[in-house]
Amino acid sequence: MRFEERMLPHEVKHIKVLRENAAECAVLLKKDGKFPLEKPGKLALYGNGARRTVKGGTGSGNVYSRCYSTCEEGLEYAGFEVTTKNWLDAYDSERDRYHGEFVEEIKRKAAELNVSPFVVGFGKIEPEYDYEFPLSAEGEACVYVLGRISGEGNDREIMPGDVLLTDTEVRDILALNGQFERFMLVLNVGGVIDLTPVKEVKNILYLSQLGAVTGDILADILLGKANPSGKLTTTWAAVEDYQKIGEFGSRDDTRYKEGIYVGYRYFDTAKANPLFPFGFGLSYSEFEWKIGKISVEKGKVNISVSVSNIANIAGKEVIQLYVSAPKGKIPKPYQGLAAFAKTKELQPGESQTILLAFDLRDTASYCEACEAWVLEQGDYIIRVGTSSRNTQIAASLKLDRTVETWKLKKRMGEPDFEDAVIEFSYDDNVAEIPKLEITAADFETKTCDYMVDRNVDEFVAELSNEEAAYLCLGAFLPNATGGIVGNSAFHVAGAAGETTNYLTEKLGDRYLVMADGPAGIRISRKYALTEKGVTPVIEKLPDGLDELLGDEMNAAVRKIYESIPPETIQEQYTTAIPIGTAIAQSWNTEFAKLCGDIVGTEMEIYGIHLWLAPALNIHRDIRCGRNFEYFSEDPFISGKMAAGITLGVQSHEHRGTTIKHFAANNQENNRYNSNSIVSRRAMREIYLKGFEIAIRESQPKAVMTSYNLLNGEHTSQCKDLVEEILRGEFGFQGLVMTDWVTTGVKFNPSSAHPAVYAHKIIKAGNDIVMAGGQPDFDDMMEALNNGTISRQEIDICATRVLRAINNI
Repeated sequence: MRFEERMLPHEVKHIKVLRENAAECAVLLKKDGKFPLEKPGKLALYGNGARRTVKGGTGSGNVYSRCYSTCEEGLEYAGFEVTTKNWLDAYDSERDRYHGEFVEEIKRKAAELNVSPFVVGFGKIEPEYDYEFPLSAEGEACVYVLGRISGEGNDREIMPGDVLLTDTEVRDILALNGQFERFMLVLNVGGVIDLTPVKEVKNILYLSQLGAVTGDILADILLGKANPSGKLTTTWAAVEDYQKIGEFGSRDDTRYKEGIYVGYRYFDTAKANPLFPFGFGLSYSEFEWKIGKISVEKGKVNISVSVSNIANIAGKEVIQLYVSAPKGKIPKPYQGLAAFAKTKELQPGESQTILLAFDLRDTASYCEACEAWVLEQGDYIIRVGTSSRNTQIAASLKLDRTVETWKLKKRMGEPDFEDAVIEFSYDDNVAEIPKLEITAADFETKTCDYMVDRNVDEFVAELSNEEAAYLCLGAFLPNATGGIVGNSAFHVAGAAGETTNYLTEKLGDRYLVMADGPAGIRISRKYALTEKGVTPVIEKLPDGLDELLGDEMNAAVRKIYESIPPETIQEQYTTAIPIGTAIAQSWNTEFAKLCGDIVGTEMEIYGIHLWLAPALNIHRDIRCGRNFEYFSEDPFISGKMAAGITLGVQSHEHRGTTIKHFAANNQENNRYNSNSIVSRRAMREIYLKGFEIAIRESQPKAVMTSYNLLNGEHTSQCKDLVEEILRGEFGFQGLVMTDWVTTGVKFNPSSAHPAVYAHKIIKAGNDIVMAGGQPDFDDMMEALNNGTISRQEIDICATRVLRAINNI
């Protein structure tokens, strides 16, 4: 592999693991049998993603890998002769021209607002433009790579060049589809694109953004060295067909009026037709499957399914199980995912029997009137298939009476609306299917006792007030105003932050270093060891930022770089893994563990204790700018994938994950002060369920609260969420931290909602304020002195921080 001569052994190993497995994340949306190709040859390569391939999103999604293959590079390295160099050069030239205009417009707006161009430009995505270059190149096949990038700070827009295709893209894709017998549209995107104008294309591959090996995986798939076996974890549809019930992107208050009808739960219940349904994905192979033995005991269901590869190429298949609950007093969606399993790689003619297992308790609905999880009396229809729209009924389970499985307390406030209800009917013929009887006596009704460990360690009790407060704050320099990601760590260059550096006399060499994610560890490429400690070495400002901050800032960065003795400079490259959505599209928790193992190994090598990932917020709306980081519109697969990654990371001693953003963090617009207004039922069934699954199955070392408010209270200050639900109900035992600079964003007097304060965060049981700063310390001391917060409340959180430092 190229770059190998410059890579360290662990880098070589990790790239090899990804190269061997990442095709499982790619989703074949359409095929006509003309691929894979027999051998590399002349290839006509077009599209904005061909040379400017996106390996992951912006912001925390960016990882500095030594090795990264674009689609053009991957194809050429595989032996293809790219015949469209003139077109690619012309596109680059035109794009650079438009890019200059884009940057100047940001600077103009910044000048009008009298703010830094960074404030206006952060997370702002440059759309695609229209152009006209001849499509005259020849080739034995043609590939058009459509690229899109998104990230922190801004949401996507329903406009050409973002969610929609441009006129140029539609024109060129359709022309090439007609011109070449072998044509493949490749989607190098992190989220949904409305493909309605090009749905006639014969072959469509959703490659996604696969980190360091993105271009190489494309080459492997085209040549049949790898067979795409991914399935969608988000419904792809025309933009006008997505639900319009709930609000999205409102500056201050966003009402989740759609309730539980998110993603396929909406499409399947409302009988709306997507372009490609949830769970859908083709393969070069063809499979037959047959439902086998079905059993149920004490509410636990097991179904065996035999899967056979009937094609002449090896491949993998995913079988999914959905449950349709009876229509009782509680409104239901048409169905919900309850289990899935992926086969091994089946050779032509080979078969495998897989097991789908679930507990009927996990399909319960949340009843707000009785504040309990409820299984209503009636028939539970079990559906097995290869997408939410391609299933057959396997069995019906008849529950003799309604039962409450778990009694809880009313938490999280009230919305100012009632959730939508979508009426539907089951049109299934269940006469010939197996019918199994289950009894309410099989289900024990449990009552949550909300027991939370609030003990205080003797070491903490003996600290001074100031020392106890420092334990609840991230490390910072005296009189610092607050840290930012990449500028708040002292032991690892470019890490996001650390626990306190003010108790070294008592703690000694004990601290936790935290690094961003979630597509790998995000730290500086290079660093220097100086008298002051570890210092990031930056040769120049990152692309994009250099243009926004101007020549003066660039010159200052260059001057610092030139002052560093070259012999003191060290490297610390990390591996960019696939984005969260891509990992989930593998429908393979073992692959998720492999990705976690890659991260855990590099955490050991570079001295990172907590990885600020995985992120598992729900794809509530396709416009959310950070959807690429998140797994799915479905909480079940989200929780399973987060648990898989966590188990991979935490198989390494003294390393942990930080699942985030807790909770209802589903838009970037005004993300520090936007208020998500959500019903208790929707919160528990959709937005908290994935966190609960991940915690119960993997017990991550930390949880990060989100920026947004939930029903009028910032999540970082919400005791209901942090103490009662996270710890009391889910049984979380680790460290709770804020997102970065949560308390530092008090510069927006026009916000309809109050700012966040360190003492309120600690009072809610949110253990540590990150990244920490002098204003946070001052706020805590003032609150302690005037009695707004007690020393006992500080000590409880400080004890949890200390235990994390000692145990992680």
